[in-house]
Amino acid sequence: MSEHATSPAEVIIGIETDRGLWVQALVAAGYQVYAINPMAAARYRERHSVSGAKSDPADAKMLADLVRTDRHNHRCLAGDTDAVDAIKVLARAHQNLVWTRTEHVLRLRSTLIEYFPAALETFAELDNRDTLAVLAAAPTPKQAARLSIPKIHGLLVKAGRQRNVDRRAREIHAGLQTVQLHAPDPIADAYAISAAATVGLIVELNRQIELIEAELAPRFKQHPDAGIYLSLPGLGVTLGARVLGEFGDDPNRYANGKSRRNYAGTSPITIASGKKHAVVARHARNRRLYDALDQWAFCSITPSPGCRAYYDQRRANGNTHHEALRALANRLVGILHGCLTHRVVYDEKTAWGHRYPIAA
Repeated sequence: MSEHATSPAEVIIGIETDRGLWVQALVAAGYQVYAINPMAAARYRERHSVSGAKSDPADAKMLADLVRTDRHNHRCLAGDTDAVDAIKVLARAHQNLVWTRTEHVLRLRSTLIEYFPAALETFAELDNRDTLAVLAAAPTPKQAARLSIPKIHGLLVKAGRQRNVDRRAREIHAGLQTVQLHAPDPIADAYAISAAATVGLIVELNRQIELIEAELAPRFKQHPDAGIYLSLPGLGVTLGARVLGEFGDDPNRYANGKSRRNYAGTSPITIASGKKHAVVARHARNRRLYDALDQWAFCSITPSPGCRAYYDQRRANGNTHHEALRALANRLVGILHGCLTHRVVYDEKTAWGHRYPIAA
């Protein structure tokens, strides 16, 4: 390349990923890097060949042709700071552990259904520290039935509960004493071993999640945009860090609020052909970001009268719960973009006063 260009900035590179040491090195060296979505790259490949043949040299030529002729339809790799990249790594690790914990909780629930239904009636949240402490000490129905109230009290205190310990110990004791169907002892013991192993994994996952949260919180709070994110209703430190990490902090990455909403996957798409016209949800999206935005929209309903009114209006118009949340998330992303563009914190009256005077 040095034979044909006087500086790295004149060199344009197309690649099917936006992360990794190689990509970081190219950006640091000053090259113009376009990260092409693999799905988009596959469609470009089909323009030149319908045989389905694929090879590294052919893909390299396809990407080179793409960035030479069609790069105006794509965006150069964002110039995010190292600080936000570090937040993104930690936020994704935290999210991965949460998803893994959910898988193990579902597995534990499935196991308990087979031999210990009273536990499911007693404990609403299987990843709760109270639940894990009791199940670790008494994984079989017979062992659980022999637990006394003082013993359960001690388990709860050891697990970290500080309030309403006596009341909760009595509730658990009563729940574990209920009459239930029993599996034969050998089968129940085998299930108990499996459940105990899963409980141990969930306990360790909870510990690791707390450790990552402890590392993530100060990094997020030190970011220049943290104050704006935390001012928005429904966004706390962990959820705010997820959203910031996925959006990045390059001020030139999104041309306008619509571009940010499109990237978020909250804006709908129109399918129009002949007499057919439909507006549907956008399914090609950043799954991690969309998950965070769905939670954000749900959490914003309580503290923000404007968000509550918008959600209720969508529900009254026939939207399902998740459709209304998606529409609300779409609005919140636009509000976030405006706050970041003008460098101002969220204001309820400015955001919703033009739609719902009562919210002002």
